[in-house]
Formats: sequence, C-alpha cells, structure tokens
Amino acid sequence: MADPQNDRNTELVEEGDIFFFYRPRVEEEDPKGGGDIQRFGVILRPRGGEKVRLMIVGRKRMPEAKEHERHWGFVDKIADSAKDIEKELRGGTYETQTRGQRTAPAARPAGEGVYVITLEDGQMHLSYELELPERRGDVQKELRILAQASYVLSVKNPEKGSPAYAGLREQDQADYPDKLQEEFRGRRFGREDVELLDYEGAEFLLVGARTDPEKAYGIDLEAEHEEYQDADAIRRLRMVKSRHPVKPLFKGRWN
Repeated sequence: MADPQNDRNTELVEEGDIFFFYRPRVEEEDPKGGGDIQRFGVILRPRGGEKVRLMIVGRKRMPEAKEHERHWGFVDKIADSAKDIEKELRGGTYETQTRGQRTAPAARPAGEGVYVITLEDGQMHLSYELELPERRGDVQKELRILAQASYVLSVKNPEKGSPAYAGLREQDQADYPDKLQEEFRGRRFGREDVELLDYEGAEFLLVGARTDPEKAYGIDLEAEHEEYQDADAIRRLRMVKSRHPVKPLFKGRWN
C-alpha cells in the first residue's frame, strides 16, 4: 500500500481491516444520537497476523482531524480471531443488587474499511479509508467517522503514571514483558513499535492529523465498495443482523 515514489520518510508497518462500532447505553435499544451511546470503539484486524484488537476510544467519537484534537483510548480485548471479538460485542442480561435484571444492548457496526499503520519520521500514524457505508449518514457524522482520515498514534508508558482524573487504574494497565517495556526508552509515550498495542490495557493517544492520508503520505489504501454479502463485518466479525442491527453500517442511520 505504500508508494515507493513518496519522498517522505514513510515506512509501512501494518495493514488490515478496520471496523467502527458503538454500544448503546443499558436498556437503550433505540438510540437516536451520541447521548444514547455507552461506548465507541475501533477493531483492527491485521492482515497475516494472529491477533485482533478491540480498542475503546474516549469521548465516544473519533478526534476531529482538521483541528488536531486529542483523544485517549485503551485496548480492551486481544483475541485470536475476529469471531472471538464478536462475542464481546453481543447483548445480554445481567443481575444487579439494586435494579434487578438489566439488559445490555448489542453493539452496532458503524463503519468498515481498510487501514495502515505507518511510521512517518519515527512516529506511528493510523490511516484508514471507509468501504461501508457507501455514503456517510447521521451516525458517521456524529461519531466523526470520516471517509478517509489519519491520526498520530502513540502508546502510553504504564510506568510513567497517569493524572488522577484520566487513564486506567494501575491494575488494569498493560503489563509488558521487560524487553518490550524497554521500547519506551524511559519516555512517556512509545511512538514506533506497533506491538505495544498487542496487550490488553495498553493506553494510547490519537491526535487528528489529516483528512487526505493517501495524498499526504503517498499510500494507496485500496478501499473497495462492498455489498451486504461481502461486508467484512458480516463475514469476518459475524455481526449478522439477527444479533446486531446493521442499518448504521449500510444506511448510516441510528438503530
């Protein structure tokens, strides 16, 4: 996907499929906007890799690319296959001591496409292009899922601590093996090694960078238009409409 004619110092380190999803609040089966969302996130399925990452993005939307907005996030789940990730996104019921039985709605797919992670002068960038929906709707606009965008991607050093008002609890943060921990070289953020994202509890920072990554970085994302039967969310994630409402993915409508 990288263009060898590009005069930037660009190195392709990973490519694959990207999925966007949101989960409505408890007992909310008919969400009508961002205020009805409990969680928003991204799934990265590297090509040729064995691990699939489920990543939660803060503020329940993507950062504003043009304004270079910053959002925190964390890796919630690492799985061996996409179908194992789908199990985490299903709905279900659970018992509480104060409110009795409660229902957690199933997550909804909100976009899918292709992505690359590149090193731009020693800094990771996550770039993607949508394949679905064909036209962005209300869901994608509110969640700031652009047709194409790029974000500076950095991974937080768990040994550097977090502000009291932000980040995961210490016991929930990634526990890296010594050799990988050395990749931080004492810095607050790791900017070069994508393997730092392969651990549950890894915290990351996304900073909006570009809305034209193909032009800016000389990469070809090779996105293709897809129909229902070809959608990767259906085939690989198995987010079939019997378990996950799919109108947000194909029509861009809240559901």
